[in-house]
Amino acid sequence: MTSDVTVRWLGTNAWEITGGGATVLVDPYVSRTYTGATKPGEFDPDTPITIDETAVDEHIGAADSILITHAHFDHIADVPYVAEKTGATVLGTETHLNLLRAMDAPEAQLSQVGGGELYRFEGYTVEVFRASHGVSGKHKSLLFPGTRPGEAPERPEAIKDLVEGGSLAYLVTFGSVSLFFNGTPAFHEREVAGIRPTVLFMQGANPNYPDYEERMLAATGFPPYVIPTHWDDYEEPLTDPAIDLFGAAALGERVAEVSPDTQYVLLDHLESFTIEA
Repeated sequence: MTSDVTVRWLGTNAWEITGGGATVLVDPYVSRTYTGATKPGEFDPDTPITIDETAVDEHIGAADSILITHAHFDHIADVPYVAEKTGATVLGTETHLNLLRAMDAPEAQLSQVGGGELYRFEGYTVEVFRASHGVSGKHKSLLFPGTRPGEAPERPEAIKDLVEGGSLAYLVTFGSVSLFFNGTPAFHEREVAGIRPTVLFMQGANPNYPDYEERMLAATGFPPYVIPTHWDDYEEPLTDPAIDLFGAAALGERVAEVSPDTQYVLLDHLESFTIEA
């Protein structure tokens, strides 16, 4: 059975995918807590973790699966509430799930993955790939690095407590339509090479990753569609138009140069795009 697939952007790296009566969420974070992260000199790593339940209830309804790419606050802070609200299965690394346990996510819904898994759900499949979070600066540093193996840690209180915990990418397939979610400009090129998604979700260029766009597009077979992700000012209201803080416009230019047959689909906050099966 095949059906059209619709994607809706919830800001940051948060996506809702619907098809065949099923709904998959990627990094469903809509609280948009102000931390100063997008304002030079204002970032406060001690900002308390907060969940805007009103925003979650407004923008997120049913879900069957929740896919976690990494555990920074702007990716998983809302997940415990979303998981309890929807009853969805949550896929993530040991660290992701331990942090979610510490925030009272429902234990029975947590499914640990590490890359290489291929799971069949009702109406769709999910294939998991190892990935790497982007680094920055002269010394190629990672924001809030670390893992939390073993037992769940004490409840995270500040955003700095939500460590990266390993990164993952996902290929979600509904019949003839497949979508590859790579939320950072770092990817495991030799693992990804050979996949042929209908839609590639990718970030813009990063000076630490040479020829990122060319390598990513080539590895994924110059897909029919590219949709930029995690490019907005994710501390401004989700109900306002997205502010291009991380090079979505420039990425569109690069995609046109490198893969002229690819359609570049730039969505604004809460906008949807439907891929015909």
